[in-house]
Amino acid sequence: MDVYQWLILALVTGIAVTTAFHALLYKRDPRSAFAWVAICLLFPLAGPALYAFFGINRIRMRARKLQQERAFQIELDRDRSASLKPFAVSSQGFPDDYVNIRRVADAVTRRPLVSGNRVTPLVNGENAYPDMLEAIASAEHSVFLSSYIFQCDTSGLRFVDALADCVRRGVDVRVIIDGVGELYGLPRRVGKLLASCGIRVARFLPPRLLPPTLYINLRNHRKMLIVDGRVGYTGGMNISDRHLVEQPEPPSRASDIHFRISGPVVTQLEHAFLEDWYFCTGDEQMPQTPFDWSKQPASELGSAMCRAISEGPNEDFNKLGTILIGAISSARQRVIIVTPYFLPSREMIGALQSAALRGARVTVLLPEKSNLPYIHWATRNMLWEMLQFGVHTYYQPAPFAHTKLFIVDDFYAHIGSANIDARSLRLNFELNVEIFDREVVRQLAGYAETTKARSRIITSDELEGRSLPVRIRDALVWLFYPYL
Repeated sequence: MDVYQWLILALVTGIAVTTAFHALLYKRDPRSAFAWVAICLLFPLAGPALYAFFGINRIRMRARKLQQERAFQIELDRDRSASLKPFAVSSQGFPDDYVNIRRVADAVTRRPLVSGNRVTPLVNGENAYPDMLEAIASAEHSVFLSSYIFQCDTSGLRFVDALADCVRRGVDVRVIIDGVGELYGLPRRVGKLLASCGIRVARFLPPRLLPPTLYINLRNHRKMLIVDGRVGYTGGMNISDRHLVEQPEPPSRASDIHFRISGPVVTQLEHAFLEDWYFCTGDEQMPQTPFDWSKQPASELGSAMCRAISEGPNEDFNKLGTILIGAISSARQRVIIVTPYFLPSREMIGALQSAALRGARVTVLLPEKSNLPYIHWATRNMLWEMLQFGVHTYYQPAPFAHTKLFIVDDFYAHIGSANIDARSLRLNFELNVEIFDREVVRQLAGYAETTKARSRIITSDELEGRSLPVRIRDALVWLFYPYL
């Protein structure tokens, strides 16, 4: 071999060894680390290339780079912080059965658990949209709206008109649209229409060709509406006619639940919006007239203890996943999960299996037909692990079920935008609200039980009865579940 061949061999070997060491040092799962080390060393050309494309967690790297370029977080001003202090829930007197769940969230979140809240479920667009539009129409100082999808259909145009009317009345109106989610409304983009009405619009990391964007997977999936800092809305519902399930059109209808919230936790929702606004625009301006919950009469307050939980790949800690696993691990009576996309982590699968073995009734409600078939296929490849340990899984009938609920026992629940999959818990920017309240949990559990009654249970025989080609397809798609 001549000197050039030796140099090429040394270079290839060096790259293979370097990538193998990178996998060894940074992969947290030993099985994944071992597989990547073996691939890099056994295939010194193809292995490093595959690792560069699929092995490196670029999502977190890019999020941290963005954190350096533009801060994700801003501090609440003194007035807003002070108004929440009377509602901070003390650990003394907190229900013993739920203190462990609370401790996990206390340890990993930036916001306190606050009392005095009311949470009202609004089922489907027929109930949610009129309530939201009425709140916007009553706005005196500020309207903050964030939506992953905001379409220029009949429902969307009603919101545009209501927001434009607020601007004409001198209300501070701000709208955040996800840069990719806006493309669902093509050929007409709602951002241009909003701007033409004088509404301040920010796009969250819009894709660009020149210069090419590197953040296509970093999406803002949060859905929030905050009016005057006194009433908030959150959940899984976008702004689109597809959430009007009583209408014959469009054919891709999606049932869902949104939530009207009043109480001190609305200030936390407002803070989450303002952080996103600051990230998108660099504008730190706070509303001129903060709503002071400490001056509200007791009759205006509710009984629910709540906390807003922001999640995103910029965080060093998987906050939401950790809180959900901690809650499942503390369950004694039941765990109910309603989600359109179900691809839980290995840790969450283990927690659900353990809860079922302890005697808690674990119920998972999924859509019969998904709008993303490949996620449905991947889910079917792992459901047998749940069924064999006594996790009861059901398929909900049409229309497509987009609802997201998480319930533990009789006192704890999560509502918000996050699904139980890798995209929501690792890639997207999400917002959930955790709730400690028996009445709210009773309502949510009742909705889940009603849904279960009209759903069909999934059996091991059904999964095992899939044809070999279908099982191979499902397994192949499942291999890519961290990226789905």
